[in-house]
Amino acid sequence: MGLHKIIKILALILSVVGIIFFVMILSAGDAAIEAGESAGSVNGALYTSYIILGLVLAFVLVFVLKGVFAGDIKKTLITVGAFLAIAIIGYVMSSGSLEGLPEELIITENVTETTSKWVGAGLNTFYILGVLAIGAMILSGLKRVTK
Repeated sequence: MGLHKIIKILALILSVVGIIFFVMILSAGDAAIEAGESAGSVNGALYTSYIILGLVLAFVLVFVLKGVFAGDIKKTLITVGAFLAIAIIGYVMSSGSLEGLPEELIITENVTETTSKWVGAGLNTFYILGVLAIGAMILSGLKRVTK
């Protein structure tokens, strides 16, 4: 049996389990969930999600590494380097300022300037990558139109 069939069967099984827990949660109602009476179905749904997330990450890692070693390693390293450069630019652009945050958030969540800087770096990196993706789509559309 091929890997594709195994993945499809595993996805089907996990989907059915997720649907079962979803129905159990819906049938319990909000009051039962808030009271903690249906913790088993909520926990089951969470564990199912954790399993799915773990499997997805494992498969992505395996197939990415497989693709890296099968393809051109130079292009892969250039792409990874470009991503790291964008992440560094995002980090440098972030301020790390706590100004504007509610005082209770700073105290209860233990938000420091370092935490704020890393969150800002992640947001800046996301924005830069988003702008680059939109620009690439526009350029490819323009090239297609001009041909």
